[in-house]
Amino acid sequence: MDESVHRKEPPMLRAQFVLFDGFDPLDVVAPFEVLAASGKLAVELVSADGPGVVRSGVPGLALTATAAFDPDAVGYVLIPGAAGPVDGDPDTGVETIPALLSRFASGDAKPLLRRAFDNPDNTVVTICGGSLALAMAGLLEGRTATTHVLGIDQLSAAGVNAVRARVVDDGDVISGGGVTSGLDVALYVLERDFGSHAAHAVEELFEYERRGTAWKAERDGVLQGSTSGVGENE
Repeated sequence: MDESVHRKEPPMLRAQFVLFDGFDPLDVVAPFEVLAASGKLAVELVSADGPGVVRSGVPGLALTATAAFDPDAVGYVLIPGAAGPVDGDPDTGVETIPALLSRFASGDAKPLLRRAFDNPDNTVVTICGGSLALAMAGLLEGRTATTHVLGIDQLSAAGVNAVRARVVDDGDVISGGGVTSGLDVALYVLERDFGSHAAHAVEELFEYERRGTAWKAERDGVLQGSTSGVGENE
């Protein structure tokens, strides 16, 4: 009898999108669809608080986390940014993006994020302000990353080697720039870890062409830039 008939396939790598109150929905939905369409990953919405509805920073829009955030899983942990005003008076009830990110970075998710960073079988991926949240949690000091152009100075002030690019690859940490960079980040992950054919198939399906610059950190600490698509980081 052919033993291959009874051989179990290894479990798929997981891609966990970590939701928190005030997250930016586009940071989640766009890369979620890209990774799910590839068929290479088990993609899911999770929360440090476990399953449940999580409100986004866009009024009237929420997503449902179907599982608890598992930092010990094998695969990818994806951290979105927040949506809302950049400035505002908290005494008037305004929830600014910095306040939302800070609350997430200092809350129940913080020890889980640390464990995800310490997990050698994980790659942490951020979109837009997600890298700022990790910097606020003290997890990116000395690392190379990018974020939305409005947060580059804040990222640098947190001890991060901040690079203005569409995608920055620092090994087990991959970060993206502004909101729509989630598409490019997810396609970059597919190309880097599953081959150009996997990324190209999704690009064709979505009728999308990658843009901007991708930077990759070399082992000697020197950054090597490569252009993917056209245009600048936004």
